[in-house]
Amino acid sequence: MRTDRNSFFYREVPMDIVQTDLWGYGEGPLIIAGPCSAESEEQLMAIAVALKATGRVHLFRAGLWKPRSRPSSFAGEGFRALGWLKRVKEETGLPVTVEVASPEHAIACLEAGIDAVWLGARTVSNPFSVDAIATALHGATIPVMVKNPLSPDLELWVGAIERIYSSGIRKIAAVHRGFTPYDKSRYRNLPKWELAIELRSRIPSLPVICDPSHMSGRASLVPETAQKALDMNMAGLMIEVHNDPLHALSDRDQQLDPEAFRKMMQELHFRISTSGDIGFINHLEELRNRIDSIDHQLIGLLASRMRISEEMGEFKCRNGVTVFQLERWLEILESRTQHGISEGLDNEFVGRVIRIIHEESIRCQDEVMKRLRSAGACPPPGCEGEKQ
Repeated sequence: MRTDRNSFFYREVPMDIVQTDLWGYGEGPLIIAGPCSAESEEQLMAIAVALKATGRVHLFRAGLWKPRSRPSSFAGEGFRALGWLKRVKEETGLPVTVEVASPEHAIACLEAGIDAVWLGARTVSNPFSVDAIATALHGATIPVMVKNPLSPDLELWVGAIERIYSSGIRKIAAVHRGFTPYDKSRYRNLPKWELAIELRSRIPSLPVICDPSHMSGRASLVPETAQKALDMNMAGLMIEVHNDPLHALSDRDQQLDPEAFRKMMQELHFRISTSGDIGFINHLEELRNRIDSIDHQLIGLLASRMRISEEMGEFKCRNGVTVFQLERWLEILESRTQHGISEGLDNEFVGRVIRIIHEESIRCQDEVMKRLRSAGACPPPGCEGEKQ
């Protein structure tokens, strides 16, 4: 195993993480459900009783301390709501979990018998906060879940998990809730599923749970997002459920009511990660072999393209021409995208692939020019043109 952080194949030091099936809440994908915020004891009990009746919930969630953007927004009922969760646990038998954002929160949860805690996206974005909470949780035996940071920063996410692990916690899961978008998006938080996949590649023993509520931002999108997460073999779902979403004091648009939750759970397809059927295994292996063959051809073709790019870089440099020409790039982007569409490919996918290839081509040509300039092999004026 390579350990160079600049290597694509870099993996963290192996972690001995306890899988969610062994947390003591049941087998299969872990289902965590409950309101965004604990608004009152009666509200919590009504939701908990309804969720218990579905028979599909492993952990009851509720926010007690809400890190809100505006000071006038409802920020939760805080420490006094721990007693409400204790009643939920006693009367329904559902284990309970809350978000912690400070050492004081963590200590209070341990003392109150809270069964699991999670660190929210804003908290994970601050390593000092994670350090302080990890210290407060040192030696605890309860599960700790770590949501992704606000920005798509994999190192920040991994660092938070490492800090929790270093405190002696072994029941750990990451929670993929999406990343803050820069532009208008269909989702409240961009899924960027590839980062969750990379996280699992970096820490193979780490369970990753999906939060389709925060990812979607709209209740109508939660079922399809939840299904996508299950199809990607995630370890569970964290779903916001409110008995009266229209009048919820926080995140009203993304919360399901108990009936919508029950219906969604009935309609979700819980697939298995593999099959013991010999016919399935043989056919899957055949398909994988075909993909392997195509991938090897793709790599060979890309290598050939980059060798031609290097030759172009040398030719341009010796003739005083800039690396980048806008007209040529627009022609490439248009023609390749149209070709991809004609082959049944998604135009955005083709655009992303072509942009990545073009960026690498520009890099290769730039490196050739730098080398030739250093050797005095290029005429000075032509090699200083603007490139993008």
